[in-house]
Amino acid sequence: MKIGIVLPSVPGYSETFFNSKIKGLQAHGFEVVLFVNNLSTKTDLTCTIIAAPKFSKNKIQNGFISLFCFVSVLFFHFRNVQKLYKLDKKEGFVFTKRIKSILINSHLLSQKLDWLHFGFGTMAIDRENVAAAMGAKMAVSFRGFDHYVYPIKNKECYKILFSKKVKYHVLSQGMKKDLIQQGIAKANIVKITPAINTALFSTTTTAPKKLNVIVTVARLHWIKGLDYTLEALKIVKDKGFDFQYYIVGDGVEKERLQFAVYQLDLTEHVFFLGTLSSSQVKEEMEKATYYIQYSLQEGFCNAVLEAQAMGLICVVSDAEGLSENVINGKTGFVVPKRNPEALAAKLIEVMNLQEVEKEILATNAIDRIKSIFTLDSQVKQFIDFYENN
Repeated sequence: MKIGIVLPSVPGYSETFFNSKIKGLQAHGFEVVLFVNNLSTKTDLTCTIIAAPKFSKNKIQNGFISLFCFVSVLFFHFRNVQKLYKLDKKEGFVFTKRIKSILINSHLLSQKLDWLHFGFGTMAIDRENVAAAMGAKMAVSFRGFDHYVYPIKNKECYKILFSKKVKYHVLSQGMKKDLIQQGIAKANIVKITPAINTALFSTTTTAPKKLNVIVTVARLHWIKGLDYTLEALKIVKDKGFDFQYYIVGDGVEKERLQFAVYQLDLTEHVFFLGTLSSSQVKEEMEKATYYIQYSLQEGFCNAVLEAQAMGLICVVSDAEGLSENVINGKTGFVVPKRNPEALAAKLIEVMNLQEVEKEILATNAIDRIKSIFTLDSQVKQFIDFYENN
């Protein structure tokens, strides 16, 4: 079976979700072709990687590139081009949009596949007919941003997609329910949660550390709710609790968050570590007892899985997949989002737990991650996804 996977770029080393899936499929005899817009990322993947045409801002140069791509795909893959043109015309696409569709999908139309799988929902927009034109089955993965955020500004962006024969992969039961409410048949939606490298993220002890060391791994973006986290920690500090809070990650909100730390008088308690490798993230988690993920929206969150695997006590928001990621009161705690007072109260409660209570929570979390969220389990589910649909 030949699977085509469409992604924005080649997965980086830390993107274990895609890397493990591709390698796992190959190990089980599948042929994988990876279609990307950007080839700049270094990779150890051995699958075929095909880059989209690179168009130029120079109109004359762009004209030659477009002409070459169009003539090439028309000459070598006329039937696929003809099918896509007719299907897009039937959809009501204007002539220029139909031609543009042929050009930007020329690298896809050149392949013969059993499945064409778009790794993000947004990548399938205006490409809803490409799989049919190729004679392939179509699959789409929905993740947090393209499921919960993108449609807010782009109403009915998935109207055409939802009218097609598509197999959907989602990260959580909540996402599955949402798609069912939008008219997608239950049988066409498969939940496969993220998975982590449990061999790397593992610990030999569940005994809490002496200091109140807290960590968060997240890009510095408003959607991660870090400003609410800082406000909650200000309350914790004013209640007389000492702690150290380490933020792993980088992003556009860094300066604003650093200023918030200054204004909240948390400069001796909060530290920005920047982007770290997986092994470095593990090192930071080994030093910590608690993990916070107080996001406003979250598809599922691998970092929370990694923290639980390391035996950290996780306190997360109730944003979408997080309430499935952590079992409230058993493997960690779930707090209503946008409520720094509630988060502060829960953090104080957790810090006051008896050591034996913390060990029980840590053990429960470790056992659950090792039994459910392994890379091997994820690969088996994807094999079933392709073979039995």
